[in-house]
Amino acid sequence: MADKDELHRRRLASAKESDEAVARIEGQGSYKLAFADNEFLLRDDLRAVRLQLEYLKPQLIMEQHNIDATIVVFGSARFLPPEQASHDLRIAEAELAKKPNDDRLRGQVKRAQIAVKNSFYYQQAQEFSRLATEHSLKRPDENLMIVSGGGPGVMEAANRGAMDAGGESIGLNIVLPKEQRPNPYITPEYCFQFHYFAIRKMHFLQRARALVAFPGGYGTLDELFETLTLVQTQKSEPVPIVLVGKTFWSRLINFELLVEEGTVEQRDLELFSIVDTAEEAWREICRCYDLKNGNHR
Repeated sequence: MADKDELHRRRLASAKESDEAVARIEGQGSYKLAFADNEFLLRDDLRAVRLQLEYLKPQLIMEQHNIDATIVVFGSARFLPPEQASHDLRIAEAELAKKPNDDRLRGQVKRAQIAVKNSFYYQQAQEFSRLATEHSLKRPDENLMIVSGGGPGVMEAANRGAMDAGGESIGLNIVLPKEQRPNPYITPEYCFQFHYFAIRKMHFLQRARALVAFPGGYGTLDELFETLTLVQTQKSEPVPIVLVGKTFWSRLINFELLVEEGTVEQRDLELFSIVDTAEEAWREICRCYDLKNGNHR
């Protein structure tokens, strides 16, 4: 005779049991859509896919907004706005006045003095971008949008100058341990973030119609010399490359030595020009392209 409990046992799964079973399946990474599975996308063997996506995202957005001509501004992330540099110096001097024999405070004053000196380049980067953006707004047929590395220092100054003129600008940020947060002057829809330096540099140069390099460190030199190499080797069409700060660049690099030692040709030194001010940099670009109404004031 059949067991009573067996006769009356539920033959179909309950709604709760079915829901729990489905939840166990859906909780597995294997069930996620591939493009929605971050753990999958971050695998080492998906690097090629990430490189492609990192290239395509800014590319498609800029194509959508018809951005095809830019002026790239490079320079140190560490330069301060003049007002901030002066404020920091006053504080450092006041602290030293309380303890005039403190070597640490003396060092702070010296660094603050250097920061005040270098704030000139922040001001000049801001002024250059203002000039270029004003020109672009007056002459849409000669539209050149400012693009920077998106961080602080000269990058911030470049985006700030474009905003001062009432224009838009681009920021190409990169994930770094420090010094790299989006500055508030970038046009929000054109603020991109990168993991790979190589893809970021491609986007710097792909639409560049001119490049202006202010004093900077390893990152600035890397970007500058990659540009010079691409133009020298004809991987990229020649564009105006302007270095701002004659004293800095002449002390940093003996370009003539490269010619004397036969590592470059004399004509390779014609790939760039060196000036001292924002207005000189803008005039040089106008001269190269014969832009109309290049002198603003």
